[in-house]
Amino acid sequence: MRERGPLGGGSALARPEWAHGLRGYSYPLIFASIYKALQLLAKDDVQLLIWVPRLAQAVLAAFADVKLYSLVQHLENAETAKCVYFCQLCSWFTWYSCTRTLTNTMETLLTIFALSYYPIKGSKMGSSCKYLALIALAVVIRPTAVIPWIPLVFSHFLQEERKADFILHHCIPVGLVTVGTSLIIDRVFFGEWVLVQLNFLKFNVLQNLGTRYGSHPWHWYFTQGLPVILGTHLPFFIHGCVLAPKRYRLFLVAVIWTVLVYSTLSHKEFRFIYPVLPFCMFFCGYSLKRLKTWKKPAASLLLLSSALPALYTGLVHQRGALDVVSHVQQLCESSDRAQAFVFFMMPCHSTPFYSHVHCPLRMRFLECPPDLTGNESYIDEADAFYSNPLDWLNKEFYNDTLLPSHLIFFSVLEQEISSFLALRGYEKTATVFHTHVPEGRVGSHIYVYRKKTEMNHNRRSVSRLKT
Repeated sequence: MRERGPLGGGSALARPEWAHGLRGYSYPLIFASIYKALQLLAKDDVQLLIWVPRLAQAVLAAFADVKLYSLVQHLENAETAKCVYFCQLCSWFTWYSCTRTLTNTMETLLTIFALSYYPIKGSKMGSSCKYLALIALAVVIRPTAVIPWIPLVFSHFLQEERKADFILHHCIPVGLVTVGTSLIIDRVFFGEWVLVQLNFLKFNVLQNLGTRYGSHPWHWYFTQGLPVILGTHLPFFIHGCVLAPKRYRLFLVAVIWTVLVYSTLSHKEFRFIYPVLPFCMFFCGYSLKRLKTWKKPAASLLLLSSALPALYTGLVHQRGALDVVSHVQQLCESSDRAQAFVFFMMPCHSTPFYSHVHCPLRMRFLECPPDLTGNESYIDEADAFYSNPLDWLNKEFYNDTLLPSHLIFFSVLEQEISSFLALRGYEKTATVFHTHVPEGRVGSHIYVYRKKTEMNHNRRSVSRLKT
């Protein structure tokens, strides 16, 4: 899950994706408003800055779950609604993602809200303006949100008797208001007119520059992506697709269409197809409801098999990236804060930044901005570092006055830079667990090294003499 959320922090405007208008300010503005409100209330404690955005996201996710339940209850009955709701609550990937401040999370929640107003056959809660406005809002936040809705909106258009009215009185006004609002917000912060959604499309689709963050075979979403995020729900999903009435096949078309579209792009991530998960839960719930005598054992299997990965990925797996920032935050209370300089020598955006520190501490991390100039020989800072860490460090910090006071890096890097650490007088002060499955540049633990000061060195010398 590579994308940093709006809580990532740092000098965003210095990065090419912001300087070239690949990201908009509409979504970060939500969290900036929360931060500002806390500041005005004199409650901008670092713990509140960390937890309030997550809690806000969690409340919104809970509301979306209730909306999904209400939709199914309206379309079918209370029993089916309970089964769909149960499957949604048992989804390990939903537990893992729903409180994360990623654009994909908000995209998924807005998809559920829009679905509750979609005029599917048999629904009396349909509202063209409401569901189109929610889709438009999702597209403003993340342009790819339009993908699952292409077959749904097209089907709605075909069913409309007054097609011209649908376009003129619903689609165009909603589009103009939402895109116009997005343009104004970005105009205020960029200082110029920028159509972020078009730039996003050019970068990720037309230029396909996302491949620099990794590429996968075309079938990855079918063989790994969807099966993994569904987990033990997969057989229920397949069974539900067979049993569900014809009017719900449009939801299946949306799932297949979305996965197919994303399969054409080289760079793939699990979170990209998170928005189709609510559609899948509908079929899973329909399957569970039809099992009759096997319903309770099946429900128990779903609950137990999903709870374990949900708890592990939510509480244990890769949590070192959060835990290590608490060590950094302690420097804010230190008398040496003015001289402190923390350098994260990790894959870019591995940890939160100023939002989890909340003090004017000098910090730096390895950057990996995309190249938008067409330079084929371009190598970002992170790749340059990892190609030869020892040589990079010696060149970057050729003078002792430039050295960071603290170095933070994954355990796999320690042996390679051990000579630099010893020669420049660094000592290990903390070891933080990160993952049981280290891979590539990501180690099992995160180490915190601090540069020995002359005072500390003298204290140790005196201590040795006394003993």
